[in-house]
Amino acid sequence: MEMNDTLRIILNRKSVRSFTGQEVSNELLEELARAGMAAPSARNLQPWAFVIVTNRATLDTLAERLPYAKMLFEAPAAIAVCGDLSKAGDSPEGYWVQDCSAATQNILLAAEAMGLGAVWTGVYPRPDRVAIVKEVLGLPDNVLPLNVIPIGFPKGEHQPKEKFKVENIHWQHW
Repeated sequence: MEMNDTLRIILNRKSVRSFTGQEVSNELLEELARAGMAAPSARNLQPWAFVIVTNRATLDTLAERLPYAKMLFEAPAAIAVCGDLSKAGDSPEGYWVQDCSAATQNILLAAEAMGLGAVWTGVYPRPDRVAIVKEVLGLPDNVLPLNVIPIGFPKGEHQPKEKFKVENIHWQHW
């Protein structure tokens, strides 16, 4: 069976942590946000909000202060995927984490399809990381950052990891 383009993108997605430094246009970054907003969400509440960062000083501050986001020193852009709790539904937090995770995956897949490199760097639920991103990006009280995605053109060759393990599949019951 021939693999279609969608499956090829999914299976070739990789975490890219090294970038050429070449600028990523606002149009490409907006297209990534558009892909994020195409994600499914519980009750279609769409509780996501995206902070697109291209300011070098802000990227460097995030790189300095977030323990696992040092690649932001090389990345020309980043998207902070956030949950707006005012849109999260009737429970204290709703399903914003799941909804924003789906949006994040769409952004990562779109970056792969566009020839860009990207990597998910976790922020939520670590209170120290949440506080850093909220402070640096000036997020209001009702907005929580789920992650920061460094984005750029990949430097060097990056290969996807083979993650398929038949032992993780159970048919009909455990």
